Amino acid sequence: MKLFSFFNSSASYRVRIALTLKGIDYQTEGINIRAGEQYHAEYLQHNPVGVVPTLIDDSGDAIGQSLAIIDYLDRRFPAPLLLPQEARLRAQVLEIAFAIACDIHPVNNMRILRYLTDELQVSESQKKSWYAHWVKVGLSAVERLLEQSNSGNYCVGEQVTLADCCLIPQWANALRMGCDLSDYPRCQRIYQHCNTLPAFIAAAPENQPDVIPA
Repeated sequence: MKLFSFFNSSASYRVRIALTLKGIDYQTEGINIRAGEQYHAEYLQHNPVGVVPTLIDDSGDAIGQSLAIIDYLDRRFPAPLLLPQEARLRAQVLEIAFAIACDIHPVNNMRILRYLTDELQVSESQKKSWYAHWVKVGLSAVERLLEQSNSGNYCVGEQVTLADCCLIPQWANALRMGCDLSDYPRCQRIYQHCNTLPAFIAAAPENQPDVIPA
């Protein structure tokens, strides 16, 4: 399999975690979204949306959108299962994952932040304020969801799920942007624990072949 990825993309990070947890061999091809490579015609043939990641599976088919990719991997390679089969647990995992992937990430990803600065001419401090506002709104909700799920080292239950695959990259991005994260102890506990696990370490941005030094 081949994963078109960008080292600092949280959506790519989610898929790298899933692939590594499942022990799937894959090749990484870096797509530098800072340089606009996601809009090159060759890449758009694989992913018409022009975003990362894209997975090329072993049959040559292309799959975009991180949550769709992880669902596909879960069905083909169910060990470990990232979406529980029990209905209530599955709903809890999806609720947390969607709160991150659908509510926090879309308003804070790079193309949105660039539109704010390049087109709307907001200042760097205003951009950071925008980012911090939506992180606060989103993670406050996630923290409450974690209370409902009685989280411990993981978002739901006693093993890694899709929710953890979404939370850790989002938390890492918030740290990189200098957000105050002191109000989210459950999130922090999960982040600290998951980052001791080999799969999360291997999937981290700084350990990717396309990493761009700060």
